[in-house]
Amino acid sequence: MRHRIPADLLLLATVLFWSFNFTVVKYALTHGWEPLSYSSVRFAIGAVLFSAVTYGREKTLRVERRHLWLLLLAAALGIFLNQVSFSYSVRLATAATVALVFGTLPIFVALVSQFLGLERLRLRHWIAAAISFLGVAFVAAGSSGGISGELGGILLALVACVTWAGYSVAMMPLMRRYSPYRISAFVLVAGAVPLLVTAAKQLVDQDWAGLSGLAWAAFVYSLFFSLVFTNVMWFTAIDRVGAARASLYANLQPFLGAFFALVVLSEEMGPLQIAGGFVIGAGILLARGGRPPPTID
Repeated sequence: MRHRIPADLLLLATVLFWSFNFTVVKYALTHGWEPLSYSSVRFAIGAVLFSAVTYGREKTLRVERRHLWLLLLAAALGIFLNQVSFSYSVRLATAATVALVFGTLPIFVALVSQFLGLERLRLRHWIAAAISFLGVAFVAAGSSGGISGELGGILLALVACVTWAGYSVAMMPLMRRYSPYRISAFVLVAGAVPLLVTAAKQLVDQDWAGLSGLAWAAFVYSLFFSLVFTNVMWFTAIDRVGAARASLYANLQPFLGAFFALVVLSEEMGPLQIAGGFVIGAGILLARGGRPPPTID
């Protein structure tokens, strides 16, 4: 009998890799990489590799024509807009700040679902949303240089959260027809195309020869350990235990991301930012206490 890696170990490894990526991207963007060059090349290569993995697993990448518009919408939100906003948020703000702001992601998923009429939120979820956004205000107020110093990065981090939430919600009906692998393969390819087009000028102007070994190592890490390998591990684990259990690990990401940034990049956090992180966490816990999240197993 073939031994398999436990699903919980896959989930923990995935979240650790994703959490460390805030630090890795910040290092890359402050050591020679242009934001769009970094994201577009990473996702173009990742799309090819992940499509190959999916084809080897399922022997097809086919999707029905009637689902194309929803898949393209998911690609526009979850890849193109998300990566543009995420890359520039990390460039403008500290990695720890962006990581903490990403703690609002579960709240935005719930709000998008409410807006689209997919579910009705209870009073506790609206209170949880208000608490989480109060936490973001604390993080902004306590950022280095005051609110004005990182406001642009914080706002872009919120945009990244909104676009990823929209992508997550858009995927829900598609999950009934396709595997997460096939959906991800399609949206990675579809999202990488406009990313490459938008990044054309930066790709031409990028000083490729001037990139250090560590800058290239950061790119390789983001490509394999934060995109290709983690997608495979995440979807494998979800297939075994469902999204509800997986989401418990995902909630660790913003706080682990902030921890890595503080330790590796020697970033600093003031009392207000630390308090903001706890307030965001309280909002997440309150929102989760109202109902179990939907599963896709």
